[in-house]
Amino acid sequence: MKYLLMLYADEKVGAQIPPEQMVKAMETMYAYRDALTKAGAFVATAALARTWDAKTLRMEGGEIKVHDGPYADTREQFGGYYIIEAPDMDAALKWAARCPAAQWGPIEVRPYMDGY
Repeated sequence: MKYLLMLYADEKVGAQIPPEQMVKAMETMYAYRDALTKAGAFVATAALARTWDAKTLRMEGGEIKVHDGPYADTREQFGGYYIIEAPDMDAALKWAARCPAAQWGPIEVRPYMDGY
């Protein structure tokens, strides 16, 4: 079964990380992807652009309205994801616990519904 690991962090804090520290942080993320790949659990990953580049569509008064930024004003922003293969939720949670992004914010784990 596939699981979506949604990575959240405070993007303003992340933007202040010095470049040499960011290189080291990204190396830990690449090592995590390599571990997933070696275990046959890796499906896909991607980072998202900053929320200030986002748009949100909402139905208002029967019309679709476009707004700048994310839908919810939160302390942490959805910054990227992994899609992994795992036999069950417990295994998916174990992989999420190994993700270096957990040090920057929560990781939401949700079953992924193919072909919905």
